[in-house]
Amino acid sequence: MKINELQAKQADVTVEGTITEVSQPREFQKYGKPGKVANSILSDDTGTVTLTLWNEDADTYKAGDKIRLSNGFVNEWQGDLQLSAGRNGKIEKIE
Repeated sequence: MKINELQAKQADVTVEGTITEVSQPREFQKYGKPGKVANSILSDDTGTVTLTLWNEDADTYKAGDKIRLSNGFVNEWQGDLQLSAGRNGKIEKIE
């Protein structure tokens, strides 16, 4: 699937692209457990989308990495689409 085909509330999304920027990860507490989150920008030849990186993914991926997100989902936040792996999705580096 291409970035320009993504729609809010889509699930089971597989998309490939290049991470063009990653924000500084921020730490949080949820249900008494620590977590980490960073926003990044994922791009392909059709456009860009915000990709939310959770926990270990927030430290793993950097600008310039080519990735495949499998079984992800699309949310909408303040009118912008956001892509996330969530609990069941998987992000992996590709060549």
